[in-house]
Amino acid sequence: MSEYKKPLPEIQPYSQPFWDGTREHKLLVQHCNACDTNIFYPRRDCPECWSQDLGWIEASGRATVYTYSVTYEGVEEKFVEDLPIILAWIDLPEGIRMHTNLVECEPEDVQIGMEVEVVYRPVTDEITLPYFRPVVD
Repeated sequence: MSEYKKPLPEIQPYSQPFWDGTREHKLLVQHCNACDTNIFYPRRDCPECWSQDLGWIEASGRATVYTYSVTYEGVEEKFVEDLPIILAWIDLPEGIRMHTNLVECEPEDVQIGMEVEVVYRPVTDEITLPYFRPVVD
């Protein structure tokens, strides 16, 4: 694997299961056992009831585009090779909204409400990043 030169997430003890899951190509979402809320991004406490009785569920890996923005220029040098970059908020059926990059599509093909699915890209031995692409049936 070539050396990854872009910023990497700082893995915390409470987010470790999420990153372990992505390495195994599983999209895990925190779940509050006290109030039955699904949570994303990983946290120490439930944002609804403040319980620390949190577990994990495997999400379907499917979502719909809520909104998006396309960046064509003006990025840090490390990201120039990725242009254009499609940043999106997506809604998962598990009741959470995630921020992600859309890949394997052209900006002009992206639409609000478009169905997308998770795809995994290993960037180091420890970290695999989840991205989303249009659903290919």
